[in-house]
Amino acid sequence: MIGRPKLLFVSARYLLPPDSGGKIRTGHVLRGMKDGAFDVTLASPAPKGAPKRDADTLAQLCDRFVSWPEVTRDKMFNYLRARHLVSRYPISVATEISAAGRALIESELKRRPDIVVVDFPHTAVLMPKSVAAPTVLFTHNVEAEIFGRQVKIAGTAALRALWRNQFRKMQQFEAETLRSFDAVVAVSERDQAQFKGAYGVASETIPTGVDLDYFAHRAPDGANNGARNIVFTASMDYHANIDGIQWFMDECWPLIARADQSARVTIVGRNPHPKLVQSAAERKLPWTFTGFVDDVRPYVHDAAVYMIPLRVGGGTRIKAYEAMALGCPVVSTTIGVEGLQLEPGRHYLAGDTPEGFAAAVLKLLGNPELRALLSADARELVERHFSAETVGRVFEGICLRALEAPHRARLMAAN
Repeated sequence: MIGRPKLLFVSARYLLPPDSGGKIRTGHVLRGMKDGAFDVTLASPAPKGAPKRDADTLAQLCDRFVSWPEVTRDKMFNYLRARHLVSRYPISVATEISAAGRALIESELKRRPDIVVVDFPHTAVLMPKSVAAPTVLFTHNVEAEIFGRQVKIAGTAALRALWRNQFRKMQQFEAETLRSFDAVVAVSERDQAQFKGAYGVASETIPTGVDLDYFAHRAPDGANNGARNIVFTASMDYHANIDGIQWFMDECWPLIARADQSARVTIVGRNPHPKLVQSAAERKLPWTFTGFVDDVRPYVHDAAVYMIPLRVGGGTRIKAYEAMALGCPVVSTTIGVEGLQLEPGRHYLAGDTPEGFAAAVLKLLGNPELRALLSADARELVERHFSAETVGRVFEGICLRALEAPHRARLMAAN
C-alpha cells in the first residue's frame, strides 16, 4: 500500500446543510478524520450545482467528493412513498434505492478502496452483494426500536397495523444488514447493548461530539426578552419530531399557558408540518415556526428553556448537547435524552407525562437561579466529555482496526 489507505465513505444524504442530527454527527466524524490516517472519498447524492457551490465546505469533510443526482423530496415524493408498502424493505429503506447511486458506487469500488464505510443501515441498499474491501457500518439509531415505539403510540388500529408491518420488516432488514458488515459502529453503549441482545452483533461505540467553539456558552439572563421563551430545534419533517411537538401542543402547552400567560414557543427547523402550523394558528397560540435557518444559535440563546418532548426516536440526541453547550437549560422526556450520560435534576429536568413535563418547564421559567445552575453544570459536562475533536479520532481508530483485521468477505444483505 502506497501512501495513505483509501477510504470510501458512502452516505444516502447530502451532508450540507447540516440540518439534522445524522448529518451533524457524520460531519463531525469526517472533519475529525480529515488529513488523518485515510485518504477519504465521500460519495452521496447531491442537488444540482451544490458540490460546486459547497466546494470549500466539502473540502473540510473529505479529500474527494463524488455524487449522483439527488431526488427532490417534495409532496409528490412523500405521496409516492406509499407504493413501497408492498416492498420487502421498510418504506424508509426502499425509498433510498437509486440506480444512479448504485452505478456510482460500483464505479468507485472499481478504484479499489482499502476500506468502505456505509453511513446508516438504509444506505446498504445501494451497495453490491459483495465488497472486496473490509466494510464498516455507521449506525445512528436502533432503527427497529423507533418503529416499535410508533406501534405503541399509534392512535388507530389501522396505524398500529401499518407500523407493526414496518417494524417487522425493519427488524429483519436491520438484523441482516448489521451481520453483513465487518465492523459496526454504534453511537451509545445503550445501542451497542441492543445490537448485541437483539441481533447478536458486536459493535464499537463513538462519543457524541459538540463543536464547543461554534456552540459557545452564554449564561442565561433572567432579564432578557427570552425569559419566557421555550425553544425546540430539529428537522420538522421527521415523524418523531412532529409527534413530539404535537404531543407538547395538545397535552403540555395548555398546562403551561394556564400558569404563565407570557410563555411563548419557537420551533426552529426545516419544513414544519402544515398540520402543526395550522393548529397553532387556529388556536391563536403564541408560537413561531421559523422553517429552515442558517444558524440556530441566536434562537437558543434567546430562550429560557430548551425542550425535547420526544416520545419516539433512537440513537443519541445531539440537540441536547448543543443546547447545553450554548447554555440553555433543557427539559426532556426520558426518550429525548436516551443514550446520553446525563443526570436528571443536575444537567436537565425530566418529564415523561404532560403534567411532569409542563411542571419542569414552568419551574425553569420562574427560577432564573435554577436556570443558571443547570446551564453551568451542563456546559461543564459537555466540555469535559463530549468535544467534537475526539469523535473523528475514535472513528478513525475503529476503521484502522477493521482494516487490519481479517476481511470476512461476507455478502451484503441488502441486495
